[in-house]
Amino acid sequence: MEITERTAFLGLGRMGLPMARRLAGVTSELTVWNRTPGRAGDLTEAATPAEAVRGARIVVTMLSDPAAVDEVAARFVPALEPGTLWIEMSSIGPAAVVGLRAQLPSGVGMVDAPVLGSVGPAASGDLVVYAGGENAELDRAQPVLERLGRVVRCGGPGLGAALKVVVIGAVVASVTATGEALAVAERLGVPEELARGALAAGPLAGIMGRITTTEADFPIRLAAKDLALADGGPVFAAARATLLADPALAEKDLSEITTAQRERLARAGGN
Repeated sequence: MEITERTAFLGLGRMGLPMARRLAGVTSELTVWNRTPGRAGDLTEAATPAEAVRGARIVVTMLSDPAAVDEVAARFVPALEPGTLWIEMSSIGPAAVVGLRAQLPSGVGMVDAPVLGSVGPAASGDLVVYAGGENAELDRAQPVLERLGRVVRCGGPGLGAALKVVVIGAVVASVTATGEALAVAERLGVPEELARGALAAGPLAGIMGRITTTEADFPIRLAAKDLALADGGPVFAAARATLLADPALAEKDLSEITTAQRERLARAGGN
């Protein structure tokens, strides 16, 4: 389905660039912006966020965290015209969405639509998109969102952001816990192939798939950020502490935590 409204896309990081390229294929007019210029390739790149959104009817943001969204929003929200729809796709949690909606100029709508998936699904349009907002705004956002993945309508404003932190919190904590289970298996002398096969044959099959994939690119620092956004209890807190224990792993994919846990447990066993 062609997107007939002029569109702006802000944030060309790991996820943002392939998402913007998918929209470029079906959008009559697309302008992009990124904090660090030069990533746009053949896409039309604006010099500032305000320039990117000027005249746009749809604005999509895909940024790293709440602080980044706040900083960029301060630079473009005053330039939004009545009738514009802002589709916020970053993982920032429901509280941040409430704060952003409070800043909207009169006549500007907003949909919170964070995604589940990594760079491969972002390029192929196979993300899961959790969308929250008013029904009319969700209807208007649908052509954009369905180009990027399978759209799950979650209800009113903020509920897309809320469901995202619920799901990603469970995934990140489970990967971390399963990584520790594999480290325990090694310490107890269970052959690695046997342990991995047994875990993959049961309820943890999906988590084992996430641990063993070589196609994902979800930095550990962002996984820890998402756990913080979930604001859970002791299990999420323990998983986050594990992720943050070695700053050298910050830019590694989440699956790398399993190697770090194995090494950490081995060192502890030798003391």
